[in-house]
Amino acid sequence: MLHDKTVAFIGAGSMAEAMISGLVKSEKFPTHQILATNRSNAERLAALEAIYGINSCKLEDLQFDQIDVIILAMKPKDVDQALRGIKQHIKPNQLILSVLAGITTTYLEQNLHIGQQVVRVMPNTSSAIGESATAISPGHETSENNVVLTKTLLKCIGEVYTIDEKDMDVFTGLAGSGPAYFYYLMEHMEQQGAKAGFDVETTRKIIAQTIKGAANMVQAQGETPTILREKVTSPNGTTAAGLKALDENGGGKAIAKAVEHAAIRSKEISEQIQESLLVNSK
Repeated sequence: MLHDKTVAFIGAGSMAEAMISGLVKSEKFPTHQILATNRSNAERLAALEAIYGINSCKLEDLQFDQIDVIILAMKPKDVDQALRGIKQHIKPNQLILSVLAGITTTYLEQNLHIGQQVVRVMPNTSSAIGESATAISPGHETSENNVVLTKTLLKCIGEVYTIDEKDMDVFTGLAGSGPAYFYYLMEHMEQQGAKAGFDVETTRKIIAQTIKGAANMVQAQGETPTILREKVTSPNGTTAAGLKALDENGGGKAIAKAVEHAAIRSKEISEQIQESLLVNSK
C-alpha cells in the first residue's frame, strides 16, 4: 500500500527528523519517496539528505501534484503563513497529516479546502527507532481509506492508536512527555548504581534492559501492571522495601502529577496557540 505513495514533510525540525529516521529504518518505505522541505534552511535539508538518503527541496519548488501525503511539521506559530502558501497548490483529496501541537483538525479544514482530508497525528521521539506510541485523530471529512493509509504509514515508526481529538492533551501527558519520565527514572537509578560503585555504562545498560523487559512483560502477558507488580513483590523482601520507600517519598503521586501537569500544560499551550492564530487572522 505504501510502495506507490510519496510523502513530503513541510518543516524539518526534530520531530520531522525522528519520523524520517523511523520511516527509513523500517525499510518499508523507499527513501526516494520521502521528501523534506522548508522555506529557507537549505543547510538543514542538505543534512537530512546526507544522513537518510531522502530527497529535499525548497518549499517554493515542491511539486505538490506529485505528493500523496503532506505532513505539516513546521512550528505551530508558523502554520497560518504556511497554510496560506500551500492552499493554492493542494487538492481536497490529498491527505494532510499534522504533527502540529495545539492545531485542531477543524482549524486546518477551515483554512484549506471543503472536504480536505486531514488527520491530526501525535508521535513521540521514539519514532526515530520505530518504537513510537502515536495517536491519530481523523478530521470530519477524512475517508476510511485515508485513515487506513495513515495507520499503515505510521506503523512504520511504532504503534498507532486512534483517539478522540479532545483527548490529545491527555495523550501528550502520557506518551508525548512519557519518554522523559523514564529517562528521569533511569537518571536516578543510574546515580544510585554509581554511588554503590557500579560502572556507569554497565549500570545504564542494566537499567535500560530492566525497563525494556518489564514493558515487554506487560505486553506479552496481558496482565495489568498491578498484578505483575504484586507477583514480583514478596512480603518483607527486597522489592517490598524498595516500593515502600517509593510510597513514603511520594513516588506514585509524583508520577500521577507529572502526567496530570503535562496534560494541563498541553491544553494551555493549545489554547494560547489558537488565541494567537485568531488574533493574527484579524
